[in-house]
Amino acid sequence: MNLTFDEQQLMAIFNTGTREGTIAALEKMSTELEPDESELRELTTSAVGKLRAMTDEEYDALDLVPDFLD
Repeated sequence: MNLTFDEQQLMAIFNTGTREGTIAALEKMSTELEPDESELRELTTSAVGKLRAMTDEEYDALDLVPDFLD
């Protein structure tokens, strides 16, 4: 799965510890976006699509640590 840096960072911020939980958190956040936040909406849609396409094992293998914590 080829995740962009931005997708990985978004997943890290909304990481709940499970793939399904992270999908739910991202979908909930996307309902709260303003119309002018189209780039974030597109990024979220892309990240959710990739999360849905991966297995739980692939998700568990991701290094989801926000860049600002390194």
